[in-house]
Amino acid sequence: MDVKVVNEVIILSLMMMVGVFARKKDIITKETVGSLSDFLLKVTLPAMVLTSFNYSYSEKMVKNAEDIFIYAAILQIGLILFSKLLTFKNKDNAKKVLRFIIIFSNSGFMGYPVLEGIFGKIGIFYAAIFNIPYNIFMFSVGIMIYTEKSDLKTTKEVVLNPAIIATVIGFLMFLFSIKMPYTLYTAASAVGAMTTPLSMILVGAMLAEVKLKDIFSGVLVYYGCFLRLILVPIFTVLLLKILHTDNLIIQICAIIEAMPAAVVASVFAQKYRADTELAARIIFMSTIMSMFTIPAVTLFLKYII
Repeated sequence: MDVKVVNEVIILSLMMMVGVFARKKDIITKETVGSLSDFLLKVTLPAMVLTSFNYSYSEKMVKNAEDIFIYAAILQIGLILFSKLLTFKNKDNAKKVLRFIIIFSNSGFMGYPVLEGIFGKIGIFYAAIFNIPYNIFMFSVGIMIYTEKSDLKTTKEVVLNPAIIATVIGFLMFLFSIKMPYTLYTAASAVGAMTTPLSMILVGAMLAEVKLKDIFSGVLVYYGCFLRLILVPIFTVLLLKILHTDNLIIQICAIIEAMPAAVVASVFAQKYRADTELAARIIFMSTIMSMFTIPAVTLFLKYII
């Protein structure tokens, strides 16, 4: 498992370096970053979400899925409140980024391979179920954190968001054992597979705007990494323990919440004009630091559960 985590972190870091190189050489322009961000959020991410539900119906899986769904939703609500408490003194643009990275981990891009390494192929299914409330909150509360709006227009955008639509369709397909035709599934999988490299390349392109010495400077970056990698997993375990949650569910949720900052944090920061530089720096630093913190969290779980 430790080797799996280290390999994933190295792979993601190399992808980020590709983005840095492409931006430095002006292969990716400032305008391109915005367009690619939209392409990721509206096309590749929904495709990845939709294809993650391509499983046959099973009563045991449905029972586990129900539990994961419920506790994942409770956890998201708890983190929304927790994030307010931890960031009330920060400046507005920084506060938006910090709140977002506290609530939302890199559950899709790193959560899937890490859970697969621990639980096998079924780990991907568990991650997909966890990501249902995760995606709903990310594309609703997450957007509202950045825009500070909760009007009818924002609600409409949330409901009609391609990732939310893909989540609903995917779950219904699982419940009714509806399989996508081979050609459609293969095409959607290929498009969805672009999500991870594209998102990391975009983060790298955003990092290219920051001077190297500035990436490692500033208390906020380390504060954000501490919250995301250490405090949030501990909060997750304590909250679910209080709720007398099954040990399997605690493990799944805690491991997912031990992931580094969601790469979408910088995509949203770019789209909604928040502190893009801070978001990119926290994503970079938390991804590197997770090489050490994720194994530490899994070790912690062995003793606490």
